[in-house]
Amino acid sequence: MRARDLMTPEPVTFQPGTPIAVAARAMAERGFSGAPVVDAEGRLLGMLTEGDLLRRLAAPADAPQSWIAGLFQSASAQADRFARAHGQTAGDAMTRGAVTATEDTPVETLAKAMEERAIRRIPVLRDGRLVGIVSRADLIRALLQPKEELVADAPDERIRRALAKAMKEQPWIDAFAIFFDVKDGVVSFHGYCRNDAVLRGLKVLAETISGVRGVDMKVEQTTLDAVAG
Repeated sequence: MRARDLMTPEPVTFQPGTPIAVAARAMAERGFSGAPVVDAEGRLLGMLTEGDLLRRLAAPADAPQSWIAGLFQSASAQADRFARAHGQTAGDAMTRGAVTATEDTPVETLAKAMEERAIRRIPVLRDGRLVGIVSRADLIRALLQPKEELVADAPDERIRRALAKAMKEQPWIDAFAIFFDVKDGVVSFHGYCRNDAVLRGLKVLAETISGVRGVDMKVEQTTLDAVAG
């Protein structure tokens, strides 16, 4: 199995000039903990993660380095740390030198990189441009699915990818609390949502995906505070 079989195509991305507040709000509202930062041509520049945002919150508590301690750290490293902690854009705060993969990277290599580097996601590049992203959740899903469902051209897999992409594009979907499975063309939603309007929207969204034969709603209604708690 290769990265292309697992990756989420066309993931949410940020431009380097995206204000930190905008990026943080998008990550919180859409329920993802990191996203690639790309230039206008789609070339990967870095990754903006929850850790990068937490670093900014912790920055005021950092004690100034003594001049002796500064001798053991290069000026460029100190400047980079300052810029990442105090910058106002995604390009300032992002982590550079991200681990990347190609569409042909074996799943075993992806899993090993995530474990050894303690990272949650790996951008997938084609000719230097971002084409998808593989997360730890994707690897776990691969372990749980029957082998025949892992084939990229399988009907259920095509539906899953198309629906996942469509859900990412809808700001009213609580991505961290709503999950779905696809079996024989039937989409089964489960988890929690805000209200009846979200339930109706999910059903209609799934029905717009080519190949969907039915939608089974197993979603409970609750408040966001209840889910988060």
